Amino acid sequence: MQNNTRVLFNAYIGQVAQLNGLDFSFTAVPGEIRQFAVSAVIEQKLQAKLALTSDFMSRINVIPVPAQQGARVGVGINRSLASRTNRAAGNRRTPTDPTGSDAIDQYFCKKTDYDYAWSYGLLDAWVHRPEFQQLCRDAVIIQKAADVITIGFNGVNAAVQTDRTAYPLLQDVNWGWLYKMRTYAGARVMTHGTKDNLKVYVSDTGNADYVNLDALVFDAIHNLLADQFRTATDLVVIVGSDLVQDKYFKIISAAGDKATEQVARDIIMSSRQLGGKPTMQVPFFPANAIMITSLKNLSYYWQMGSARRHVKEEPALDQIENYESINDAFMVEEYGKACLIENIQLSPKL
Repeated sequence: MQNNTRVLFNAYIGQVAQLNGLDFSFTAVPGEIRQFAVSAVIEQKLQAKLALTSDFMSRINVIPVPAQQGARVGVGINRSLASRTNRAAGNRRTPTDPTGSDAIDQYFCKKTDYDYAWSYGLLDAWVHRPEFQQLCRDAVIIQKAADVITIGFNGVNAAVQTDRTAYPLLQDVNWGWLYKMRTYAGARVMTHGTKDNLKVYVSDTGNADYVNLDALVFDAIHNLLADQFRTATDLVVIVGSDLVQDKYFKIISAAGDKATEQVARDIIMSSRQLGGKPTMQVPFFPANAIMITSLKNLSYYWQMGSARRHVKEEPALDQIENYESINDAFMVEEYGKACLIENIQLSPKL
């Protein structure tokens, strides 16, 4: 690391320590802050930054929870309010929580590590940038948001020891939204049609289950969603990349020239609807699947007070190592307002 880089990086380390209310002993070793609990204010700001880094993350719920385990928060109103009680008959008006959903499962925030390293060469390359500290802070935040989305759509396990090589889509890091649908709302998941037990065939010729995707989505809305949500105005159709031609999609907003200083526009909107509902593509969603829900029905929980960090210089590897962790979980708030169709094949059964 160059001398001028060292000066700026040490200032960055000092700023991190100060913001988290640490005394000098935590930064007595050059280039290192021993493990500490991230302050509540900084923890909130970091999670808010995470949500703003991704357009998709900004549209779902990013919710702090006080306990590691508990009942789902229940965001939004999920039932009607209007009623009448015959008081003359001795009946009692009994208000109930309209935000609660079916208590099928609870959340459990698993400790997840989001570790990374900065090479000396990378830091040296940033040294002439006036926003050096901001670059250090934001360098990995976009990838962290991408990891959260990846786990949400692909996670099927929370392994004690994860393996990024064997599971490049982070399938073993945590239990994601689609896994929760399969596990706790199997009746709202379609994995095959009537032609065989392997595929849902969609084609306007030959032997298929549906003539087109519109028919498939229309059928799913009316047979897989709970009655009260079938006409919800906030339903969207998340479509796998293999199912709709690219010409039907467009990026909702052009990205600027500095990725670390802007909101990443990662939702791609379609110029056509399916089953009368808006259609979108989201990063890391399975290529041959469709999910119908509202984006506010999907939640990313993080446990308050669980964020930990350790910054350490490792000269043997010419890098600065950052060890970060937080307890987090993925929840579907209302299973009745979501359905999933998997194994879609855009051709007739042969």
